[in-house]
Amino acid sequence: MEPEKLKEEVRRLKAERQAVILAHSYQLPEVQEVADFVGDSLGLAREAQRTPAKVIVFAGVHFMAETAAILNPEKTVLLPDLEAGCSLADSIRPEDILAWKEDHPEGIVVAYVNTRAEVKALADVCVTSANAVEVVARLPKDRPIFFVPDMFLGAHVARVTGRSLDLFPGECHVHAGIREEHLKALLEAHPGAEFMIHPECGCGSSCLFLKPDAKMLSTEGMVRYAKGAEAKEFVVATEVGILHRLAKEAPGKAFIPVKPDAVCEYMKKITLEKVYRSLKEMRHVVRVPEEVAEKARRALSAMVAVG
Repeated sequence: MEPEKLKEEVRRLKAERQAVILAHSYQLPEVQEVADFVGDSLGLAREAQRTPAKVIVFAGVHFMAETAAILNPEKTVLLPDLEAGCSLADSIRPEDILAWKEDHPEGIVVAYVNTRAEVKALADVCVTSANAVEVVARLPKDRPIFFVPDMFLGAHVARVTGRSLDLFPGECHVHAGIREEHLKALLEAHPGAEFMIHPECGCGSSCLFLKPDAKMLSTEGMVRYAKGAEAKEFVVATEVGILHRLAKEAPGKAFIPVKPDAVCEYMKKITLEKVYRSLKEMRHVVRVPEEVAEKARRALSAMVAVG
């Protein structure tokens, strides 16, 4: 089916199913274009809660669809491709949390939203890259904190808040692949550009050393900053799917990726054809057992309320 016909069919089925399409900013441009809302993990979680739609088609990765299902047990949540996973979410297991809790019975577990439902169920609070600093800054200062699973985001939070955190050694393979040498090359080629760096990037500390005025921002923070800044040129260190949205929402400005091949193959598993099939055949329904969802819901509700 031709792309324009596919888009037309997606819109028709969306109305027929009383559905909403939520897409992450790393999705393919054609998927973003048929979405009702495009945003980061926090924005998507909030939109999933407030939508009156009966069906949520989640154009993202599995943990995001799980989050929507946990927050909306009365709605049908569809993931167009069950293989749209996350290497970071897969890096940590419930056993890792339980082992730390055994050694730190008074400790607080802070789980990045990029985790499976079973891990969220063991956490005290969930965070996104957009509100992690604010959430951790509010936690009691006399209790140990275990930040899981992204060690680079955790290091960023520790640096900004001044808190001592136990960090799980997890990483996003895409962001970890953005290194200091990539930044140096762009600094030389674009000396007048503003630098926007995602806190999951392994080069975060070295970037701040090389360019102290670089902005450490979530994907949503990048969009907001680019729209409001006077600068006309930006160097962007995150998954390149964000470039489509940046160009759309901040027209007339140039966005240069630090690493043009910083592509999440899991995010790109969702295609326009799969969104169409998902709506047509109501596949694939994402469910979380209620005994897990009930516990995870508490940690997620705290996340959604902050920032």
